[in-house]
Amino acid sequence: MGFESVQVNNVVGRRMRARREELGWSQEKVGVLIGIDESSSRARISRYELGTHEPPVKTARLIADALNVPLAYLYCEDEDIATLLLKLRQLPEALRGQVVREWQLQLV
Repeated sequence: MGFESVQVNNVVGRRMRARREELGWSQEKVGVLIGIDESSSRARISRYELGTHEPPVKTARLIADALNVPLAYLYCEDEDIATLLLKLRQLPEALRGQVVREWQLQLV
């Protein structure tokens, strides 16, 4: 399911849901991965995704780690920049640094 088809009220919730669905994971799985009790994990993740509640930064960091995305990705309102953040995260660390340094030289 693509980002545009996810109809929720906040950027954090939209990004969480889109990434979770991209991975084929349930809300329960994400909740359990970040340490929420299995009996309430689905409801809590659902509230975050729908924008009923916004996760505290500490919780958002756990969610980002579980979804293997940078924390900034969850808060990024610009789709192109969010995609760049995700692609950078997926590069091996040494190559990531090299790519960033090359971009910095080009942007000066």
